[in-house]
Amino acid sequence: MIVAIVDFHVKAEDQQKALDVLLSEARGVRANSENLTYRPHSNPEDPTHVGVVHEWQSETGFAAYLASDGFKRMGEVLFPLMTQPPSSRRYTAEPIA
Repeated sequence: MIVAIVDFHVKAEDQQKALDVLLSEARGVRANSENLTYRPHSNPEDPTHVGVVHEWQSETGFAAYLASDGFKRMGEVLFPLMTQPPSSRRYTAEPIA
C-alpha cells in the first residue's frame, strides 16, 4: 500500500478555495478501484494550511492517479495559490491485521 501525505500553504483568504478544489475531485479519486482513502483537510489552527492524505493499493494505481486529468486540473488551480512549494511524503505501508 502507498500512503501519500501532501501539505501546502496558501494565503488565508484562499484556504477554502484550495480545500474546495480538493473536495471537488474527491468523488472521482475515490471511485478509482486502486484508491483506499482520500481525505482533504485544513488545519483550524493555521488558516494558511491545506492538506490531503490518501492511500493506494499499489504504486501503479498511485502513478495512474498522478498522470490523470483530475490531478492535472487540481494542479492548474492549486499551484498558483501556493505560497511555497508543497511538502509531499510517500510511504510504503502494510496494514495491521
